[in-house]
Amino acid sequence: MIFVTVGMDEHPFDRLIREVDSLKERGIIREEVFIQIGFAHYHPAHCPFAEVLTYKEMEEKMRDARIIITHGGPGSIMPVLYSGKVPVVIPRRKRYGEVVDDHQVSFARKLEKEGRIILVEAVEDLGAKVEEYETRAQELTSRIKKDRISPEANLSRFVRALEEILLDVIQKRKSRRLKSDSEKE
Repeated sequence: MIFVTVGMDEHPFDRLIREVDSLKERGIIREEVFIQIGFAHYHPAHCPFAEVLTYKEMEEKMRDARIIITHGGPGSIMPVLYSGKVPVVIPRRKRYGEVVDDHQVSFARKLEKEGRIILVEAVEDLGAKVEEYETRAQELTSRIKKDRISPEANLSRFVRALEEILLDVIQKRKSRRLKSDSEKE
């Protein structure tokens, strides 16, 4: 089974849901798919779905899934990593109105660089990533096991990475504000 989660951000992530539904319809994805759609406007025609799942339901779906496809939010990625699975991550994008800024892109790129996730930058590439999942996930899993660190060190690493991204976002906002203020003068 493939489990897809878009989290609970108030912005719809229809781009991902449509692509998964299309992959299922065209037979590129042949196995069962379940999608947690959040506040989506688009409802899948070829995959069972729910807007919201309880924490227990999310855990069950993650446990039963061969592949977990998620948006780029830390709250969705980290449980997958802690379960020992390699998530396929498609960050939400500001330009599509899926999020207020591109922090998910920065976070996902950092995790990809560390070899912890399979990143999909263009939703059109999702089908190929699903088809090559087993090979890529095995490579990453064996590397992660070799480089295994304690949960405390892993959490510390995550917090530092998140802090770097947040500081970068704050700095960019501050720069834009200063630029805007100087243009008003």
